[in-house]
Amino acid sequence: MHVIRSASLRPLKNKRLAILGYGAQGRAQALNLRDAGFVPRIGLPPRSRSRQQARRDGFVVTSPVEATAGADIIFVLAPDHLHGKLYSRDVRPHLRALQTLVFAHGSSVHFGLIKPPPTVDVILVAPLGPGQRLRELRGRADGVPCFLAVHQDASGHARAVALGLARAIGCLPAGAIETTFAAEAVGDLFGEQAVLCGGLGALLQAGVDTLVVHGLKPANAYLECVYQLDLIIDLIKSEGLAGMYARISATAAYGAKTAGPRVVTPATRRALDVLFQEIDSGRFLHAWMTAAGRHKGKNLRPTVSSAFRRGERDVLHAFHSVGSHR
Repeated sequence: MHVIRSASLRPLKNKRLAILGYGAQGRAQALNLRDAGFVPRIGLPPRSRSRQQARRDGFVVTSPVEATAGADIIFVLAPDHLHGKLYSRDVRPHLRALQTLVFAHGSSVHFGLIKPPPTVDVILVAPLGPGQRLRELRGRADGVPCFLAVHQDASGHARAVALGLARAIGCLPAGAIETTFAAEAVGDLFGEQAVLCGGLGALLQAGVDTLVVHGLKPANAYLECVYQLDLIIDLIKSEGLAGMYARISATAAYGAKTAGPRVVTPATRRALDVLFQEIDSGRFLHAWMTAAGRHKGKNLRPTVSSAFRRGERDVLHAFHSVGSHR
């Protein structure tokens, strides 16, 4: 894997930037771009609750139409399920030849929610972390790396612009990895559902709930199953999975060897394959779009068990209320 850690900002010189959306990722990228010397305009609908925050942060806020028409580089950083409507209504009618569309996730382009004309550049600069981390660790070698891809190169300079933007938002010291829109779209959705958010969250709750059912206090169960998770993740990121196994206690390593296959069974692997097929085919995105439209983004988050909530509350109160740090 080739990691790119340097690039010129010259392709961005005299370019007018606009960011459509001002959520966690939009705000972080806007602030980081300004720190790098490139001040974007923020395009938001008139009723957007983010308008006040963007103005407090010192940005000029306009409508998505005005932002699109007045920019050379347009970041589409609104929530993914809104991309299709936002693009068809506010962006596509006002695109000019050789403008650049920038995405932080490949799904809307890969799955056809957005179909850009062949006269514009279409690039992906996808930070591998939430906006808060991108902002906190801007420009650090141990910060947030990014995926980078070119879907269309009408200008002949799309890759250079993408690399310049990766540097400007603070990712390049950690590194940029080139990919495709398809690989990022499918991989990101699968990683979130199967491991990082869906699988991990469910496993953490199941572990705490099991210990509580068998008599442990919720706080104790939380400390055993959740609180030390960052230590294991740090080991894996620095030493690899095998390196982590080599550095934990012999008891923990033996338990991992014997218990792992009992938790992640052949049935689990079949379920993962089904998840992949749903994502790869576009069925998941269609279901998500339907649910988001029906519920308007509400009541779509997983529930957290009462035992987990009690343990979490007690541990956070005990450690963080007195200013303790691990």
